[in-house]
Amino acid sequence: MLSTFSSGLGSTESAGVLLSPDEIQGAGARYGEEALKRVNTWQRLIRGGLGKEEREKLELVNNFFNQIRYRSDQQHWGQVDYWATPLEALGTNGADCEDYAIAKYLTLIQLGVPDERLRITYVKALTLNQAHMVLTYYETPDAEPLVLDNLNKQVLGAETRKDLLPIYSFNGSGLWVSKGRASSQSAGSSARLSRWQDVKSKLKSGR
Repeated sequence: MLSTFSSGLGSTESAGVLLSPDEIQGAGARYGEEALKRVNTWQRLIRGGLGKEEREKLELVNNFFNQIRYRSDQQHWGQVDYWATPLEALGTNGADCEDYAIAKYLTLIQLGVPDERLRITYVKALTLNQAHMVLTYYETPDAEPLVLDNLNKQVLGAETRKDLLPIYSFNGSGLWVSKGRASSQSAGSSARLSRWQDVKSKLKSGR
């Protein structure tokens, strides 16, 4: 579940995404044998995806993380709002909308997609009448963004996704207020996002 953003993240980092052998084994010890298989598959995806075209990277990462089962924060973590790292989502085989978006974003950054082309986007899912989060990709600053989502698992243009109403978006450096499905206005730094800061801290600690 999504809460109001308040304070926090500086620059984007890939820490906690490309793991050392010891970190991979530690994940297996923490989460179990099946989790270790998922984490190893993720690491192979990263190493194997570096030379691919960007659109292929989007499809690859979107499809991979959408295999994780959906679980609400209350079911999964016993909290109203918890933002998991990719390792936590894969380790526990559970995620909700922001966890999918964060995992896709961080993995694509590791695969060499520029930060300025990616935004984690807070939307209203009109069909469900509830808050939701997706990852959006901009090939150029003025291009119609592509949407990577766990509800509709196809990578589609924002104008096609009439079921989503964008509210605002962010990446490692910026924050934007949406002005329709394909345009937005800068609202300053993403250093205002407290849950995002929590994710960064967990990544640094290996979680």
